[in-house]
Amino acid sequence: MKPFSLVGIWVTGILGAAVLGAVVNFDNAHVSELYFRNVMQWNDVSHISRAIVAQGVFEGLVCGLFLSTIFTSIAGIVSRAQCSYALGVQYVGGSFLTAFGCWVAGGLLAVALASLSPEFYRHTFIRVPEDADERLRYAWVGGSIWGIQLGGVGATFVFVALFRAAWRQKIEDASKI
Repeated sequence: MKPFSLVGIWVTGILGAAVLGAVVNFDNAHVSELYFRNVMQWNDVSHISRAIVAQGVFEGLVCGLFLSTIFTSIAGIVSRAQCSYALGVQYVGGSFLTAFGCWVAGGLLAVALASLSPEFYRHTFIRVPEDADERLRYAWVGGSIWGIQLGGVGATFVFVALFRAAWRQKIEDASKI
């Protein structure tokens, strides 16, 4: 029955990423709708907050499908399809927490960049507002999105490596008995 655990891990990774996308975009919608209007060209969208959250769910599903497939495939190969759901989900959860941390870090780094060099920031990114407060809010949203996406990719590979090391240790410990 362990191969069914892998299916559960895979589905949990996909759905978890969709939830994470919804949560962070719910926050980002409250920080700067202007970011989405400018970057996504959503000038005619009437219920933009809902569209922003839906976009987060969509991007979470796409990223989750890709990254969960990588993690689950490697976990299945390393464990020879013997990984339990509980064990796999611990590592998937760790990657979610890390990606969330990268969301925060990416937002803070972008705000710092937009604060320290507003001219560079305005000329480098799409339709950045002139107003300082709006520019910082805009920077948070853009940086946090990059942070969670790049952080999710990095976290997946880090947690694959951690899983592999832990599984090898488990096998080694079992052979000593």
